Amino acid sequence: MTASSYGAGRGPASRLAPPHALSSQARVARALGIEILTGTLKPGDIVPNETELMTRFGISRTVLREVMKTLAAKGMVQPKTRVGTRVLDPEHWTMFDADVIAWRIELGMDAGFLKSLFEVRLALEPAAAALAAERRTDADVTFLEDCVSDMRRPGHSRESYALIDNAFHLAVASASGNPFMRSMGAVIEAALTASFTLHSPVDDPERQRATADAHERIVDAIREHDPRGAEAAMLAVITEGMNRRALDPRAKQTTPDPTGATRSRPNHQ
Repeated sequence: MTASSYGAGRGPASRLAPPHALSSQARVARALGIEILTGTLKPGDIVPNETELMTRFGISRTVLREVMKTLAAKGMVQPKTRVGTRVLDPEHWTMFDADVIAWRIELGMDAGFLKSLFEVRLALEPAAAALAAERRTDADVTFLEDCVSDMRRPGHSRESYALIDNAFHLAVASASGNPFMRSMGAVIEAALTASFTLHSPVDDPERQRATADAHERIVDAIREHDPRGAEAAMLAVITEGMNRRALDPRAKQTTPDPTGATRSRPNHQ
C-alpha cells in the first residue's frame, strides 16, 4: 500500500493530503470563518450585508446564501429576519467540524488548542481501541498491519508518514464499530497535523522504529481480542505524542481569548 492510497483511505479524503483548489463557496466560507475565529467578526456582530459581501468576494447571491447556510450549520452564525446574520458565541461553534478545526489550525497551533485536542483523543481513542479488540474483522487487522509495515518503510516525507499514521488511527476508530468514534476523524487529523509540523518520527530512524513498534502493540492487542491491552497501548501512543509536544521549546504558549482566538505570551521555561 502506498502513501497516496491513504489520502483516499477508507472514507473521505484526508485533510493531511495536498489541498485542492477551493470552490467559491468554500473559499468565502473559509474567509468569513477565519474572521469569526480571530474576532474580526465578534460574537453579537452583524455580518456585512449581501451587497457588500457579494462585491467583496465577487460571488453571486446564490453562492453567498449557501456560504451562510454552511456557517450556520457549523454554529458560527444565526440569520435573523429584518436584523441580519449575527455571529454566535464560541460555545455554539461545532468544534468537531473538520473545516472549523482546519481553519483554527491555519491561525496557529498554540499550546492551549493542542492540549484540548489531546484531551479529546485521550478520552476517546483508547476506548475505541478497546472496542476494536472486541469487534474487529480480519480485514481490519490486515489494514492495520499494512499501516505498521508502511510506518517502518524508509524514505518517508513528513507528509507521507502523517497520512499513514492518520489512516491507522481512523481505521482503529472504524474497527470499533461505533459511528461516533469514527466521527472524531477531524480531531485526530488536527492533532497529527500539529504533531508533524515541528517534528516527525521520520526525522530520526530510531524514533521511527520505536513509533512503529508502539503502533504494532496496538495491532497485536486488537488481533488477540485483548481490550485492556489495546486500550493501554493506544493510551501510551497518545501520551508519548502529547509529552513530546510539551517538551518542544518551539511550541507556542498562549492565553485564552473569549472570541476563540489566542494571544501568544512569553515562554518562561
